[in-house]
Amino acid sequence: MIGRRPLLAAGAGVLFARSRARAATPLRIGVLTDESGPYADIGGAGSVTAARLAVEDAQAPAGTVEILHADTQNKPDIAAAIAARWYDEEGVGAIVDLPVTPVALAVLNVARERGRTVMITAAATSDITAKYCTPVLTHWADDTHALTAGTARAVTDGGARRWFFITVDHTFGLALQRDASAVIRERGGEVLGAVRHPIGATDYAPYLVQAQSARPEAIGLASVGGDLVNLIKQAAEFGLLSPTGPRFVAFLTYISDIHALGLHTTGGLTFASGFYWDQNETARSFAKRFFSERKVMPTKNHAAIYTAVRRYLEAARRPDATPLAVARALREGSFDFLGRPARIREDGRVLYDLTLYRVKSPSESRYPWDYYEPLAVIPADQAFLPPNPACRG
Repeated sequence: MIGRRPLLAAGAGVLFARSRARAATPLRIGVLTDESGPYADIGGAGSVTAARLAVEDAQAPAGTVEILHADTQNKPDIAAAIAARWYDEEGVGAIVDLPVTPVALAVLNVARERGRTVMITAAATSDITAKYCTPVLTHWADDTHALTAGTARAVTDGGARRWFFITVDHTFGLALQRDASAVIRERGGEVLGAVRHPIGATDYAPYLVQAQSARPEAIGLASVGGDLVNLIKQAAEFGLLSPTGPRFVAFLTYISDIHALGLHTTGGLTFASGFYWDQNETARSFAKRFFSERKVMPTKNHAAIYTAVRRYLEAARRPDATPLAVARALREGSFDFLGRPARIREDGRVLYDLTLYRVKSPSESRYPWDYYEPLAVIPADQAFLPPNPACRG
């Protein structure tokens, strides 16, 4: 369903600094997500929950903040039409979430034209700030550069210096391989080779055999979505995901994928993430509340939505909260990203440290959702691209 679906977020406490004229109109935030397609687990209804929890924790008085949500159907034209209606007719001040790059860029264009806030927490391409920066944009997701270059650096520095890639044959997969390979060679490692598979492949055996025959220390899985899930499944079936074999390294992985596949299948998989529900007490507190409503742990997208909405509400408290004033306020100082320090650069890139994780084996997991073992911290300045000098906040 595409129509407007508002949720009034209740709370009590500190009054937002707004004039009497503005106080009569709720501050509206739109969650534009995938509610029925392949990305519903990483966003969907959980994204709405995360936004509502952020409003509760911001102590917004009842009726002063309204959360709208809609399904993009993963179609840029539909997403852009919803965004335009929200901004133009329904008084939405900010839009958040936005899975898949074409959808995110379509809505970003709408936001830029209207000078309204857009907070991209799901789409991961680093081009969002490297090429399309604008004062109304903030990019919260672990981007492709951080997930490839940062991960490749940490794994290579950790001793796995000989790599082989299994790559989905489209622009996104090739970019993952390219960025990771550059860092591997820069750190003194070696790329032994690579093999490409078509989108939607069903038999990955030939690619896995070719990778194994190269005798690498790490196999980079430059695939995403269903291709990545099926690739991991078959690697586990062939007994390749084992402590004695090469390290399997993924680049765009969510806890929902690990949960669906199970530790018997994913144990030993290595990847980086800017959020894990069990990373510290602050994250655990948020995850416990999220789990009580959704019966699953939050993904890193849900965590980013929660933090982005809280940050936006703080910026919007100001009496002069015009869209550009809010954009400037978002970039001021540092803030808490569920127990970790973060800041927003002038090009809109949200900066925080990532952690390199290894998925635990079933015998290592001590309680429900105890899935990740931290291996190393990837500092923000090693993970994200340097700022685009053409961008100014």
